[in-house]
Amino acid sequence: MSMRLLSLVIVLALFGALSAVALADVGYFGILTPHFQSWGAAQVLADLVILALLGCAWMVQDARARGTSAWPYVLITLAAGSFGVLLYLLARERAAGRAPESVARGGATPAVS
Repeated sequence: MSMRLLSLVIVLALFGALSAVALADVGYFGILTPHFQSWGAAQVLADLVILALLGCAWMVQDARARGTSAWPYVLITLAAGSFGVLLYLLARERAAGRAPESVARGGATPAVS
């Protein structure tokens, strides 16, 4: 297992544990509600939405260049935030580990304009 893959698995596991504790404590709407109680919290929510949309745009472009589909991960991102991008990165890293050496390093990946 590569160091990148191991790092992604650890981040996903820790973030998943944190999310599970938060959901158990306050529920899904309890996580969202504070973002509508002050301008500062609304700014954090807007920032996270922008980052999620940028992540979705990157996943779609990257997946096209690799000849695969990002749509399952885009849907997960829209529903569960960072989990979609983290899972995409995990799947991408696993696929790179199975690809021939030149493809894994980006040698056969088409240029994106």
